[in-house]
Amino acid sequence: MKKIDTRILVVDDQDEVLIASKLILKRTFEYVYTLNDPKKILAFLAECSIDIILLDMNFRVGYEDGKEGIYRFKEIKEHFPAIKLILMTSYGNVETAVEGIKLGAIDYILKPWDNEKLIETIKQTVKQIRKTKSNPTVSETKYFIGDSIAIKEVYKLGERLAKTDATVLILGENGTGKFVLADYIHKNSARKDKPFVHVDLGALHENLFESELFGYSKGAFTDAFQDKAGRFETANEGTIFLDEIGNIPLHLQSKLLQVIQNKSVTRLGESKPRSLNVRIITATNVDLQKAVDEKLFREDLFYRINTMSLSLPSLKNRLEDLEAMTNFFIDQFSEKYQVQINPVALQLIEKLKRYSWRGNIRELQNRVERAVILAEREELTLENLGFSDENFSSFQKSDTTLSEVERQFIVQALKKNHGNISRCAEELGVSRPALYRKLEKYHIEIQKDE
Repeated sequence: MKKIDTRILVVDDQDEVLIASKLILKRTFEYVYTLNDPKKILAFLAECSIDIILLDMNFRVGYEDGKEGIYRFKEIKEHFPAIKLILMTSYGNVETAVEGIKLGAIDYILKPWDNEKLIETIKQTVKQIRKTKSNPTVSETKYFIGDSIAIKEVYKLGERLAKTDATVLILGENGTGKFVLADYIHKNSARKDKPFVHVDLGALHENLFESELFGYSKGAFTDAFQDKAGRFETANEGTIFLDEIGNIPLHLQSKLLQVIQNKSVTRLGESKPRSLNVRIITATNVDLQKAVDEKLFREDLFYRINTMSLSLPSLKNRLEDLEAMTNFFIDQFSEKYQVQINPVALQLIEKLKRYSWRGNIRELQNRVERAVILAEREELTLENLGFSDENFSSFQKSDTTLSEVERQFIVQALKKNHGNISRCAEELGVSRPALYRKLEKYHIEIQKDE
């Protein structure tokens, strides 16, 4: 059997995992590479063209929260956006892997993996890559701003701030578009032709904080085999966007404050500071004033980053943009997946306006992408979007969590399909293994009709 022509990189700190994966994958795929140090990923990718990465979520003993995996995932997507990523995790870290899916990962594999499932997942990813390559008309990512008064006021002020070098703090719930606004400010500034460096501080493990932000010299610590500039130096002359700044531990805030105050950075292992000329934009969904009052956030750092602040409205507070925004995503994903989907019906929009949209724009984007993929006709339906008429009213309860909503979907789908797992999985748009994991997670028992 002829091997599939694709380039795969497996990243894991356990040599036995790398050996096993290479033996399994080489039977089916032409090129399989392995790497046991996540710090070397970007350097490896700069030297070798890769199509798919299998990325472990945890790399150090004693740290099982998956944060480093998410951080490395975002780092790869920022520098090599065309590469497709599949996450590898243990059962206990499924929630973190799901976070990765929301951020753009293709899928996740549970360790120890099922060989057939692993190979099939990669085969499907290869098909998606080839489909994209065969369609050169797919456009680059575009942003939707909107016409509601609330959002236009924010962007009007953002455009004025772009003409200055003032430090800007962007406030807003998760999924409201903080990255988009920061990018907008950069692209409308005098620094637009210089780097725009995004750092997700919420996904950056505190052990990596200084080395990633400030850089290090050769020999500064174990595995520091060469000099490396940090994110601040990389952003020099341009803009650095420090996302989720409210999540920085208190003992690290003083280090960040020193860099902002002195406009210089000192690499680990060096004593001489390097001067910086960088515009700083920060963002958070945390009430920083409350955090200051509770001694969880330094007051002096708060005032340093809060020269000007912009507050993004939640999606439920700008519902006049919902129709145009939904159609924007329909056009975007119709082009991506080469299907024809009509603009959303007004009747459907009226129903969607009654939903709480706790995940804001990011949730809408994910639901529309899922709907475009699942749609069998040219019109999207509530079912395509993951809703149903009979349980739609349940979304009006403000105390209903997303997990509770997901559980409701599964229970009702099982009931509707008389406990048939295959039909239920097909209706929900998930695989059978994924559905079984959900059943176990929510302690749902399968009761088939006699």
